[in-house]
Amino acid sequence: MLPGIDDGAPDLETALAMARIAVDDGITVTACTPHIYPGLYENDGDGIRRATAAFQSALDEAGIPLRLVVGADVHLQPGLGDGLRDGWIPSINGSRYFLFEPPHHVAPPRIEDTAFNLMAAGWVPVVTHPERLSWIDSHYDVFTRMAHAGCWMQLTAGAITGRFGRRVKHWSERMLDEGLVSIVATDAHNTGSRAPLLAEAREACARRLGEAEAGHLVLDRPQGILDNRAPSELPGLPERARPVQRGWLQRLFGTA
Repeated sequence: MLPGIDDGAPDLETALAMARIAVDDGITVTACTPHIYPGLYENDGDGIRRATAAFQSALDEAGIPLRLVVGADVHLQPGLGDGLRDGWIPSINGSRYFLFEPPHHVAPPRIEDTAFNLMAAGWVPVVTHPERLSWIDSHYDVFTRMAHAGCWMQLTAGAITGRFGRRVKHWSERMLDEGLVSIVATDAHNTGSRAPLLAEAREACARRLGEAEAGHLVLDRPQGILDNRAPSELPGLPERARPVQRGWLQRLFGTA
């Protein structure tokens, strides 16, 4: 939603229009998560924090009641753990949770090892839009293993409601039905096809999984991230989203 920082809102006018759509949809807090993608989007923590503060001022001046927090959609890259520790790669609202975006068209050979190493260091990777990756068809087991090991899976709201087509909707529904999904987010980029709409996806999840789990997906667990609560403390968290091994994986949470 931050204007002019990556492939999202190109200018302040569009960003303000997106914020109004979000508020009208019932959203009160938005995590600003521009891409950090070396060679394409050379963003860093300091720049994202400055841009978020400037946009918050613009929202306040315009009378739009939306609170912003800092984050980033982080691609697989060398030094990811060091970047999170040192703050040049921002986690979500300074918490133990960070958005981890896999490549769209190529299955990276060491993504599980990277995720597990980051969890060993106290971080919780939130894997963004796995349902939209072209390689999920042949590597679905990768996301199953990562979810059971303690990674969180974040589905895009529009994927659940069919805005990305039947194939993506199929994978969204399968992941929901199998209990692999921790949260649902807008992943908003514009005011049209990628608008910040969440309510219709919450309703779809309620029809599929019940009102309680729908609330956990869009309210309770996201609030838990903002509060930096350990996954084991969050209400309604399915067992698969907690570490299933005793030992080093069992000790990851609650100590960061």
